[in-house]
Amino acid sequence: MSSQRLTQTQKMLQKLSPQQILLMKLLQIPTMELSSRIKEEIEENPALEEIENENFNDDVNDNDDNLEDDQDYDNNDDYDPLSDFDDYMQDDDDDDAAYKLKTNNHSRDDEHYEAPISDEESFQDILIQQLGYRKLDEKKYKIGTYIIGNLDDSGYLSRPITGIMDDLLFTQNIDVNEEEVMEVLHIIQEFDPAGVGATNLQECLLIQLLRLQEDNEEDIDYTLPIIIIRQYFNEFTKKHYDKIIKKSGISERQFRAALKEILKLNPKPGGSVGGAQRSNYVIPDFAIYNNCGKLELTLNSRNTPELHVNKDYIDMLSDFSKQKNSKSNKEAINFVKNKIDSAKWFIEAIKQRHNTLYVTMEAIMEYQKEYFLTGDETKLKPMILKDISEKVGLDISTISRVANSKYVQTAFGTFPLKSFFSESLTNDEGEEVSTREIKKILMDCIEQEDKSKPLTDDVLTQILKEKGYNIARRTIAKYREQLDIPVARLRKEM
Repeated sequence: MSSQRLTQTQKMLQKLSPQQILLMKLLQIPTMELSSRIKEEIEENPALEEIENENFNDDVNDNDDNLEDDQDYDNNDDYDPLSDFDDYMQDDDDDDAAYKLKTNNHSRDDEHYEAPISDEESFQDILIQQLGYRKLDEKKYKIGTYIIGNLDDSGYLSRPITGIMDDLLFTQNIDVNEEEVMEVLHIIQEFDPAGVGATNLQECLLIQLLRLQEDNEEDIDYTLPIIIIRQYFNEFTKKHYDKIIKKSGISERQFRAALKEILKLNPKPGGSVGGAQRSNYVIPDFAIYNNCGKLELTLNSRNTPELHVNKDYIDMLSDFSKQKNSKSNKEAINFVKNKIDSAKWFIEAIKQRHNTLYVTMEAIMEYQKEYFLTGDETKLKPMILKDISEKVGLDISTISRVANSKYVQTAFGTFPLKSFFSESLTNDEGEEVSTREIKKILMDCIEQEDKSKPLTDDVLTQILKEKGYNIARRTIAKYREQLDIPVARLRKEM
């Protein structure tokens, strides 16, 4: 079946022109990656260049212009590459065709924003610094730097020791045994922040508790928390607190005190220092503003350079046309024309990308107008890709590419575009409601529950039925999992 789909996809791609394929790829790229893609194209095609110190007032939302028909010159022996040279010169002088030679992705009131480059030390740099403070021979130091390089963002060593041994042998020609690697790993586990270098969560928490017990600056007895993590970790993760109290023979008061200290620990020590502490900021592709009850949409074009065809290549083609018509001259003309064509196609594809993104987001904004005006998630209407596809007259696959990896900034937060698409359910009154609305109600119920007696899926099902949503328990469980909400037992608090 997968082979059949692959064959169908290959046939479809063969029918698409190079311009269409280029546009498809550009549509998938979010705004924050578009600048890199443009720079890559400029590096590959010298006929395409960035406009400097010029302000063009092209309308990025004008969707009237289309790509010129692609022509295949390579297999036509009778083709004279000079025959349509005048078109290039006309394009250059014709204001109506100016979009073919340049593109402007900015509005006059856009603020130019450059993403700051942080010189903050990385998590690994901080650990390597601490490694340098230890008196280690060259072999142990290399083992240590390799281990640090294999720690994940949370500070854990998820690779097996045998894998570290093999890597050191094959990549650095360092023959080590398990004891040597473990010796260096234990040294790293003494570094700050406490818990780094652990191989799992249980070890991470134990390292922190043992460090606290050793320092004991606040005169707190960590014996019981250590026993709970060391001997009853499985019951602890499943929140079987009654079993821990019964097996350990302690009182509920003692358990509460131990639990309080355990909950102060950091399960992801790697995220508390260096570059790992920084948030991954989302750059929205769109912004929607409520201007006195009227929605206004803007397309983020910041840091997207303005493009045009290199004048030197136009002049070069002009010079070639005046020379004797030899075979080498034709080859040179073909080369230059191909570069200019590629530059034109790319400029037009960028323009079409902006147009497609704008009209698609505009249709979504109108479809979900009540939500964007109020921010009330219960106002979200059921919406699938087909609804927007029919509204704007574009293929469903195109809408999917626009929705993928794109974000919209609203007065209520920044959201992934695909989050506004949802299937529909019918309530007791026969009205179609969005599954997003159901999830919002489900989340509200769980946020308001008594954490000592969290609501089970059966109870949640009954609550939703009372609100007029006749949904099966397994559907409730599916929605809860999609919202990353654990089962009732794991939500329980003492």
